[in-house]
Formats: sequence, C-alpha cells, structure tokens
Amino acid sequence: MMEKNQQPQTLRWVVMGVSGCGKSKVGGALAQRLGIEHVEGDSDHPPANIAKMAAGMPLDDTDRHGWLLLLQRRINEAANAGRGLVLSCSALKRRYRDLLRAGDPNLFFLHLHGDRDLIAKRMQARADHFMPVTLLDSQFRDLEPLQPDEFGLRVDIGNPPDALIDQALRHLQQQQQQHEQQQTSGEEK
Repeated sequence: MMEKNQQPQTLRWVVMGVSGCGKSKVGGALAQRLGIEHVEGDSDHPPANIAKMAAGMPLDDTDRHGWLLLLQRRINEAANAGRGLVLSCSALKRRYRDLLRAGDPNLFFLHLHGDRDLIAKRMQARADHFMPVTLLDSQFRDLEPLQPDEFGLRVDIGNPPDALIDQALRHLQQQQQQHEQQQTSGEEK
C-alpha cells in the first residue's frame, strides 16, 4: 500500500496489460506528466524472446524469467534512489507481478483493460512491432487480473490516455487520504 506522503512522481509504476492495449503510449504520457523516467519493458527482451514472439510462438515462464529479473533490478535501483519510474510491461500473471514487486513492495500497477476486438484492431494498425495479432489470445489466456491485495487499479482503454492517467492519479489521491485518515484516527485512540 501507499506509504504516508508518497507522491505519484516518487512512485514506481508498472503500466500492464496484454499486447496492444496501449502500455507504451499511456506509460510514456504518464511519465511525461509526472516528469519521471519511462522504461519500455519490451526493449529489454533478449533477441531470442523477440524472435520467438515474431515467429508467432508465445513466451513461457522460463523465457520471461531473466527478463523479469532485469526489470526488477531497474525498479529496485529507482526505489533505492528514491526516484519515480514508469515501466511498461505486460505483467500478465500474479507471479510475474510478485517478482517485479520484490524490487519495490510499493510498486503500483495500472492495468489497461479492454475489449479483445478493439485491441486486435490496434495491433493490426501498428507498424514494425514484433508481436503478431495471432498471440493475442494466448495473452488473454495468461492474464490474471489484479487481486484485491495488489496495489493498483484497472482502467478501461476505451477512454483516452489522459483520462486513464487522471483516473489513476485520483485513485492514488484517495488512497493517500484514506491512509492519512487511518493514521489520524489511530493517533486519537
């Protein structure tokens, strides 16, 4: 959960979801708005992973493990330095998110959720991306939604990126207010 006085620009964020949901666009816009670094997780995939996906084969847990550890290190370095960071990364399964969260227990997940047909259309419109539309169904099969105990928010990609960012920032503000109210009521007892 959010620590007292934690501000959105000092958080580490993961903008997550299936391929084609807009992680890079929303992540970049969020980082720009907050004035913090944006890391595109896909750029850290080893060449073998990219080749496998480009050939229409989904990655398995073994393929993803080293990549997720690299992303975890990036998150941990930012946390140790007290820097905010936005990472665009599918983070489809709970165990992947747990591995990333090991780099920062206060990691916030912004889950971009949307209709399969809308996402498929977006993927078809992308030029020069290694992920083919044929892998979209495997991504949806692997997707494990955020659980109530995970620090994050699910938003609908039918809304524009700025609206999604506004929604996330409002959510964090509400979380901060609730945290402060709990602290105050605990001190009064």
